Amino acid sequence: MPDKEDEENTIKAISNGVSFHGANLWVLVFAIFIASLGLNVNSTAVIIGAMLISPLMGPIIGMGLAVGINDFELLKRSLKNYLVATIISVCTATLYFLLTPLDEAQSELLARTSPTLYDVLIALCGGAAGIVALATKGKGNVLPGVAIATALMPPLCTAGFGIATGNIFYFLGAFYLFFINTVFIALATYIGVRMLKFKEKQFVDHERQTTVKKYIIIIVVATMIPAGFMTYSIVKTSVFKSNLSKFVKEQLDSTGTRIISYEANNDSLTLRVVAVGKELSDSAIAKAEKEMQNYNIRQYKLEVIQGSESTSLMMLNNRLTNMRTSNDNYSDMVREETAKISELQKSLDQYTKYDIMAPAVAKEIKSLFDNVDDISLSNASYVNTDSLKVKHYTLAVIGVKAKANMKELERSKITDWLKARLQADSIKVVITKIKTK
Repeated sequence: MPDKEDEENTIKAISNGVSFHGANLWVLVFAIFIASLGLNVNSTAVIIGAMLISPLMGPIIGMGLAVGINDFELLKRSLKNYLVATIISVCTATLYFLLTPLDEAQSELLARTSPTLYDVLIALCGGAAGIVALATKGKGNVLPGVAIATALMPPLCTAGFGIATGNIFYFLGAFYLFFINTVFIALATYIGVRMLKFKEKQFVDHERQTTVKKYIIIIVVATMIPAGFMTYSIVKTSVFKSNLSKFVKEQLDSTGTRIISYEANNDSLTLRVVAVGKELSDSAIAKAEKEMQNYNIRQYKLEVIQGSESTSLMMLNNRLTNMRTSNDNYSDMVREETAKISELQKSLDQYTKYDIMAPAVAKEIKSLFDNVDDISLSNASYVNTDSLKVKHYTLAVIGVKAKANMKELERSKITDWLKARLQADSIKVVITKIKTK
């Protein structure tokens, strides 16, 4: 309490952060685009960046404060802006995922489709940290941390992804996670405001005040029930997998025998274990099956695959691995051959380009230089006998009439013109006289 900020300043600061208009609204839109990009490319760093700049916390904390101090004007304003921000966020994310060519659900997207009771606890702790920071003099950088911990932006983006891809389960799961965060951040804010003894506005109608508090309790309980069921299911699955692992390790994995895989089939209630090496005896398997009740998996029937069966299974597995490897090698080989063909095509183009250009060049050079009778163009190479270094150049053999007197200046002009016309770095011009037939 000694660190408590002046109540009026705290209420004013929270009230100012409630509204969405002008620049604040554009920041929200860009933050949604950034978060959607991060989810699309599965980049945690980009998602965190979007959450840091998101202004979504404002109206949620505003709702908690409004209920805590009985300010129903602030509550109505917070609810209105909360709904506006939610609709704009979902619409923006939907638009992005409709336009993007990447439509595969990455792990960061899928993580926002199955809310649990742990998300409730995170939102409660985050909301508590948020109101403590806002209501005290120190403040610091707590709100950005709360935004990251409670992850308000990604569920809205995932809801947009669900709409864009037509997956109703993604939409419902993600939107429910966002609703959990909203309710419990607001609840933590309300509890914080009451514990910090903020002055309440007095109701003229006390029955209305009681009704509002009943609604708050109903919303909180209704929000927690589905999350509780999901958490129970996740915890139950985790405990079952842990029991399976312990059973296989302690009862079947022995000296000379190695368990390479195990799988529980829920339809046939069979625990299938694949073992290699020293074969387990029938008595050892029967003993292990009796011990299954101590690991809470007695409803499953134990089936151990070993000996020639496991060898065949391993051979099949190795064959599949080799097929995948061969397929990868084939793909690499195709890429290499494609690159070679591309290089050969470039070389071929270099040698055939003058066949295509020659008629046009012959027509142009005839109009510029009357004495030229014919022209031959080709790629050539020469090697210095001392260095043995190969160099390439363009060779132009020009036939002129026998009676023509080709001066050095005209020869130089022909060379310069050909170099520019053929765009050749190095050119050699050979003049030959054609005898009159």
